[in-house]
Amino acid sequence: MTAIISTAYSRDLGDELRRIRETCTSFGGRAMAAQLGWDPSKVSNIETGKARASDVDLAQYLATCGKDLDYLQDFGNRYRHAFDLYFAQGPTTLRTLTMAESMATKIFVYEVLAIPGLLQTESFARALFTEVGCHSPEEVEDGVSRRMGRQSIWQRPYRPECLFYVHELALRMRIGDAKVMEDQYLRLLFNAHILRVVPASVKPVTLRSKCTLFEFAKAAPLAYTESDLAKVFVQDDAAIAATRKLFERLDAVALESGSPGEFHPWAPTDPGVTVSRHRALVTLVTRRAGPKLPRSSARTCGGVAA
Repeated sequence: MTAIISTAYSRDLGDELRRIRETCTSFGGRAMAAQLGWDPSKVSNIETGKARASDVDLAQYLATCGKDLDYLQDFGNRYRHAFDLYFAQGPTTLRTLTMAESMATKIFVYEVLAIPGLLQTESFARALFTEVGCHSPEEVEDGVSRRMGRQSIWQRPYRPECLFYVHELALRMRIGDAKVMEDQYLRLLFNAHILRVVPASVKPVTLRSKCTLFEFAKAAPLAYTESDLAKVFVQDDAAIAATRKLFERLDAVALESGSPGEFHPWAPTDPGVTVSRHRALVTLVTRRAGPKLPRSSARTCGGVAA
């Protein structure tokens, strides 16, 4: 066993080992350690992703849980990348992202073309998955269910502090019908205290990829971005510094409290938009609040696709 800085993926796979132990054996953590002849802290550190298990450790652990050689090989292939500072997953895998959202103390999000998933209404998420056009009805409903499941963090007594930077283009993008959009705008209005709008007039940040920065109480910060092809998790120091610089830039250009009405997605005379919705959006862009943005001493913005 080797002590090392934990990553989002090491914590995910460590938690998977814990669930295997609880499902396949009657052992608690200390009993498992006794069965393996390990110190109890070794089981704890491996299951929380704080230490890398050796190939022998994994073989002993999984054999005690009744797993065969094929399972060991499959898990070992994944575990080989558990502590990589750059790690990519398939686009449909959600466990690592969900664990990061659940463990974070602060979450900073930048979205360019879509409403952040943690703020989407169910009808908006369904319309979004449907309009993408590459999902079956069953896949759409599964995607909606999983996205709504991620939003359970809002119900927790110690939920993370969040600040969402949403580009004007995302608010202009019409998904679904007028009712879907109106409900989504009202959801954003309800969360206006954690939302800041980035005006379309600030062109440089429009060209940056969407990204998320996670802060943890007892783990290193994590930068995250995604595309249709992959989810990417990064803990490299230079990449984290570059991501902080991006959010500092967003903090500087996003609309401040009391800003004049620079942003009008549609005039209230647009037949597809009600007056109440227009007023809601105007209210949105004149509000500012949220957790204090982390500052960085880094001088450059390079090194990461944020």
